[in-house]
Amino acid sequence: MKFALKMALLFTGLAWGNATVLAEEPEFVTNVTVLTGSIIKTTLHGYVMAYGMVEPQPEMQGKPAASSKIATPVMGILAQIHCEEGQAVKKGEVLFELDTRGIDALTAKAEVAVEFAQKNFARKQQLNTTDNVPRKLYDEAEQLLQTARKELLSTQTQRELLRIKAPLSGVVAVIHFKVGEAVGLNTVLAEVINLKRLDVAIRVPSQEAMRIHLQQLVEIGSGAIPVKNSREQAVKQRGVVTFIAAQVDPLNDTVLVRAALNPDSGLRAGQFVSARLRVEERSARLAVPIESVVNKDGVSMIAVVEGDSAKQIAIKTGLREGALIEVAGDTLREGMTVVTQGAYGLPTETRIRVLK
Repeated sequence: MKFALKMALLFTGLAWGNATVLAEEPEFVTNVTVLTGSIIKTTLHGYVMAYGMVEPQPEMQGKPAASSKIATPVMGILAQIHCEEGQAVKKGEVLFELDTRGIDALTAKAEVAVEFAQKNFARKQQLNTTDNVPRKLYDEAEQLLQTARKELLSTQTQRELLRIKAPLSGVVAVIHFKVGEAVGLNTVLAEVINLKRLDVAIRVPSQEAMRIHLQQLVEIGSGAIPVKNSREQAVKQRGVVTFIAAQVDPLNDTVLVRAALNPDSGLRAGQFVSARLRVEERSARLAVPIESVVNKDGVSMIAVVEGDSAKQIAIKTGLREGALIEVAGDTLREGMTVVTQGAYGLPTETRIRVLK
């Protein structure tokens, strides 16, 4: 009996001691380290995003094309090249010459024929004034002279075709042949491009094409990286829509849109670019950093900071531009502080510690 009584007293003491310890332990409170940002009021824009290729401007609205493939009008041997790739040339400047030895021989022969015909005709004219040369002989001499002159003009024209000239002012983009190589009729020797007349051929998804219009501003970015806004210090070029195709390309469900670039854009023909076309503008809208918005069960949430705690509230989102996204809610106002880094996985309401 005494042993049992002692054990009962021992267990009673332990239970009382544990209860005392539990009562003295402080309640555990979550304290999350986060970074914060502010709700701002700003103007946001809606864009259509697309990709395209820099190209010389095609013939359009009465203007000639900004590029030309230089082809040979006759067959021959390439004898001289008066240009090199990357060289600036002027319209009418001789760029290539084909072998002229054959046509030079024909020209010399034609010159001799003209000289003979001229002397023969001059003699008939002189005799006609003194000896009354028959009209038939006079006409034959005159016809022979005209034929000889036409033959000489023909050979001179053919020789001129062997001197291939620049059809426009620009830069020699590429040369395909070397001196001594044989070329055929209509063989492309080189290409000249006017680098001050470039545009971007943009492929816009057909469902977005109805939002595009002529003279619309286009922002161009280099490569496949999307064009950023000024808040991200992105370098971009600008263009203006000059052409919208009337039909959809059935192969990729896109519409061709052309935008003219500034003469000093620095972009090159054949360069792949990203583009965005501004189609909407919303002024005086509340916006937050995109990283502050989280999605829980299909509902967009932001964590609003009050003192040393943060509380999540449901919001509606709108336009996104660069690092900002439009937000709307009954309790939102400009200047409120929201959690940015650390917002994902944050409890509904919790204590926070803001990193400076």
